[in-house]
Amino acid sequence: MPPSRRNADAGGLAATWRRRGPLACLLFPFSLLFVTVAGFRRALYRIGLLHRERLPVPVVVIGNITVGGTGKTPLVIYLAVALRALGRRPGIVSRGYRGDATQVVEATAGSDPGAVGDEPLLLARRSACPVFVGSDRAAAGRSLLARYPECDVIIADDGLQHYRLARDVEIAMFDERGMMNGWPLPAGPLREPVARLAQVDAVVFNGTAVPPAPTLDRPVFVMRLLGNHFHRLDDPLVTCSSAGFAGKKLHAVAGIGAPQRFFDRLTEMGLNFAEHAFADHHSFRTEDLELAGDAILTTEKDAVKLARLTLSLPVWVLPVTAEVSPDLAEFVLEKLNGRPSA
Repeated sequence: MPPSRRNADAGGLAATWRRRGPLACLLFPFSLLFVTVAGFRRALYRIGLLHRERLPVPVVVIGNITVGGTGKTPLVIYLAVALRALGRRPGIVSRGYRGDATQVVEATAGSDPGAVGDEPLLLARRSACPVFVGSDRAAAGRSLLARYPECDVIIADDGLQHYRLARDVEIAMFDERGMMNGWPLPAGPLREPVARLAQVDAVVFNGTAVPPAPTLDRPVFVMRLLGNHFHRLDDPLVTCSSAGFAGKKLHAVAGIGAPQRFFDRLTEMGLNFAEHAFADHHSFRTEDLELAGDAILTTEKDAVKLARLTLSLPVWVLPVTAEVSPDLAEFVLEKLNGRPSA
């Protein structure tokens, strides 16, 4: 089955979440059960019957109340780099989705993405901060601090619903898809009700995201992803602008939470290409990319897995850097220092 068709089949549920259609309505009773169980779990943490673990340093959680990628990884990188520039010494903990590690492990620039996951590997390479991976973020935080005692703040990647880890600052993210039909799983994309946003410290909208509610009473920040030059996967010192691909037969490959976001960016850069969308965290095989043409264009997250393959076409990677307005790092630092936020 061609890659694009395989992904289309896998993305059927996501298509259902865009509206309150027949299938979504059929699934809605299960959403009521999901909301009940999730709410009961939150209540157990709130009243103390389930234990929250507080680490000896402050914790900043970046997550979302919807399923799927909203741009958390570039935001985590941005915040880690910005806090370090402001004099803090951050570390990062992550679940390491689809990694093989069963215990807490450190992700380094040379780690195997199959062991630690693609996002932790990218975080380790781009943030220059210690990154520890584990399904129990509190345990990952303890291991990080034992190995790097100079660390004075932990950033938890995608940990908004991981209530076991006590946190000092919560940041929720949305992308251009917003809340879609606004229903909980499985009838819709919501992990938690919209009312959960009243408890976070800030909301970040990625790109053209529309606020989920006009009365959202939380500090709002907007993130833009910047990046115009590609580099060769096998030799990052070799770079190319979009003009260098004029007249070439190109294939755009993305196995991220929102592949269309990558494709739209390439279109904005004036490129013509064939789209190859895969499920988020897809484990690429050589046969997935047996393509005829001149080059493959891909994301940084996908590149960490493609580097293990022997492909017939050269692979070019588009690095992106997050820019957040107003200054989210200053806001977080003020919260951590106990001063009133702007």
